[in-house]
Amino acid sequence: MTPEIHLHVLASGSKGNAAVVEGPGGLVLVDCGISRRALLARAGELGVDVERAVAVVLTHEHSDHVGGLTVLCNRFEGRLLATAGTVAARRYLTELPFELIGRSDEVELAGMRVRTFPTSHDVADPVGLRFSTDDDALGFCTDTGELGDEALDALSGVRILALESNHDERMLATGPYPAYLKARVAGPTGHLSNAQAAAALRQLVCEDTETVVAMHLSQENNRPSVCLRELADAVGAVPATDTDGRPVARTPDGSLTICCAAQDWPVSVW
Repeated sequence: MTPEIHLHVLASGSKGNAAVVEGPGGLVLVDCGISRRALLARAGELGVDVERAVAVVLTHEHSDHVGGLTVLCNRFEGRLLATAGTVAARRYLTELPFELIGRSDEVELAGMRVRTFPTSHDVADPVGLRFSTDDDALGFCTDTGELGDEALDALSGVRILALESNHDERMLATGPYPAYLKARVAGPTGHLSNAQAAAALRQLVCEDTETVVAMHLSQENNRPSVCLRELADAVGAVPATDTDGRPVARTPDGSLTICCAAQDWPVSVW
């Protein structure tokens, strides 16, 4: 694939989520669960002018994905897109000029085809996203307890795969969460575990896949090293250290890199 799509993860975790997908025709912000100040500061660290964004797309209505949107929209003139269920779930979202999209839909944004697909989370109407051009593709899927056939199809054959790897199953089972919360996280409408993400990689990683970004890691029930080890084992990669000192994993031929997004440090994938 010829690189035409780039990913900039500004925040990923239970305290706030925001990512920028950069295409041939501009930028698309995926979720806005951090403050405008933090959004601009983190984008600036990556050399990304987030004020050039032509659209915001929401995956679902949890506050760690939409909490910063109202303030952002005071100075934002681009398009706002979300499913009907997502918009209806928060009163302040109903007051914004959203374009409604379906859970199996496709729109054109920033020179990319943006395809939605249903995810499995305990919210009204959640979606994952596939961004593509004729020569490049990116898959984006977090906050889901399982991957259905439509999700697996949409995430196949991408160059960049941003996929939830929320928790280590043993750490969750023995950790501090109360029983009801452990059941929610591990259930079919909760969050993907490292083991589930690893199983998905065995299906999804192909010769076109260059980078896997593990998303939405739990700060209580996961660690980057634990996550990377399980994902790496699934695709024959080995631990390594990136040029910035962060842990990654790579296949021996260097064709595939696995890294972790985080709550507090932004990362770009070109």
